[in-house]
Amino acid sequence: MMAAASERCVGRCNFKILCYLVRVPDPSLLLLIPAHNEEHRIEPVLRDYARFFQEQYHGKFQIVVVLNGCTDNTLGVVQAVAKEFSSVSYLNFPEPIGKGGALIEGLKLAPYGDLIGYTDADGATPPVAFHELVAHTGQADCVIGSRWRPGAVIHQSQTGQRRFASRAFHVIVQGLFWLNISDTQCGAKVMKREAVGKIHPYLRIADMAFDINLLVALKRAGFRILEVPTEWTDKMGSKVVLGRTSLTMFLSVVRVRLIYSPFYTWLRPLRPLEGWIYKKLRAPQPLPVSPVQNPKSEADQPREPGL
Repeated sequence: MMAAASERCVGRCNFKILCYLVRVPDPSLLLLIPAHNEEHRIEPVLRDYARFFQEQYHGKFQIVVVLNGCTDNTLGVVQAVAKEFSSVSYLNFPEPIGKGGALIEGLKLAPYGDLIGYTDADGATPPVAFHELVAHTGQADCVIGSRWRPGAVIHQSQTGQRRFASRAFHVIVQGLFWLNISDTQCGAKVMKREAVGKIHPYLRIADMAFDINLLVALKRAGFRILEVPTEWTDKMGSKVVLGRTSLTMFLSVVRVRLIYSPFYTWLRPLRPLEGWIYKKLRAPQPLPVSPVQNPKSEADQPREPGL
């Protein structure tokens, strides 16, 4: 039977007629889901994603939940779902390392997938919307969901305070980096393996400003970033504490800006003060910047997630 070629296939194949006659497998996809105390929200998300991609995706697919300092039964919930779906696995970090820290660890698995992406554990981005991002990867090195682009479908908006804080943060980020991206903080992004491999040594921000660190690193490395209007629902149970989280994110984006400044090395004496501030904010400290990336020993290599 003749199989219809996908948009992604047409974008990358020079033999478009053959694409209609022989199904070209989709690239292998590794999906990271950072999780901190998500026992009440993550189970339906894992089931929905595992079932959807099992039925709709024609390439190898693996979910890796990166547990970050969980003190509830998130691990037990993930293990139960993993027994039902072979596409679900996990990495467990008993100590809190932050959402950004969890993603930095998870992105070490990039060599095991053609594409690697991440989404939030609350299910704000449904599987069909994430699949739409994957379908555009033939057009860019990194595809990100946007709640602010024309065509986005928002089922439940954020509160007025959070929308104001989001737009104020956007103005700050645009002024510091000129990314020209309307929604840097949407929790759904997917990248090509080559892009992740090149920028991973420059990912330092362990808190919720990780996305800025990621996008700045991609832009400075010359990779193309594409925004796609997405489907999104604000979920109850957010971990964002507006004042403290906003201040932490502001400090982190300033730090990212300073990293690329010629004056950064002059600020080394202020590192203890920086650590004290992050500790007072109960936020994960940025990882130290090392000018030369040390080669990993065999013991440090990430384990294969089963792709």
